[in-house]
Amino acid sequence: MAIKKTLEKEPYPMRINKYLALQGHSTRRGADELIKEHRVMINGTLAVLGDKVEEDDEVEVKQSKKKLAAYKYLAFNKPKEVITHSPQKGEKDIASIIPFKDVFPVGRLDKDSHGLIILSNDGRITDRLLNPKHSHEKEYVVRTLHKLRNNFKEKMEAGVKIEDSVTKPCKIRVVNENIFEITLTEGKKHQIKRMCVALFNEVTDLKRIRIMNIQLGNLGSGQYREITGEELQTFLKSLGL
Repeated sequence: MAIKKTLEKEPYPMRINKYLALQGHSTRRGADELIKEHRVMINGTLAVLGDKVEEDDEVEVKQSKKKLAAYKYLAFNKPKEVITHSPQKGEKDIASIIPFKDVFPVGRLDKDSHGLIILSNDGRITDRLLNPKHSHEKEYVVRTLHKLRNNFKEKMEAGVKIEDSVTKPCKIRVVNENIFEITLTEGKKHQIKRMCVALFNEVTDLKRIRIMNIQLGNLGSGQYREITGEELQTFLKSLGL
């Protein structure tokens, strides 16, 4: 399968793994695996790790024999105090409590946050889901230390200045005087906590309940379910797959 789209303002020559990642074909790590499997061609020649491509080069990726059914997509309810990945001494990560060794977390949740995180072995979805240019919705339920001010919803939805930037407009639903639901299309580091601090409040609990069309539902803490059928097809289609 030949792949080619214009990459504006990207310097050439460019490493082949970066090129494939920017084309949305896989992550850089996934691209390295494709190269090792002799599935990447540059101008009709098998690519090797470290190869670079010029803007006019013809890059082709051979179709995998691996069918969609071979990919796994899981919705996992991450408990508090569990690290998404790369645990330090004495810490527990998602990989240590999931019985699948071939999946990885797509994105992250802070140690003291909990809720929905997607696990998969499909490297194609990483950039398509996490790159902020795609503006995919993520929804959270948030509890605060202090009562929400009367203008809290208005201020949050309009965008909040955090350090040197202003957050994009978001959707807020006030549940009660200390709990609100927020839907974001961006994911700055500790964004919700920082937004609340900017409005003179503090987050005491943060739970993610939705990523795009994938709902946490009644999934128990530490439990997972497979994403299949129409739910999976809608998810992949929204990612351009």
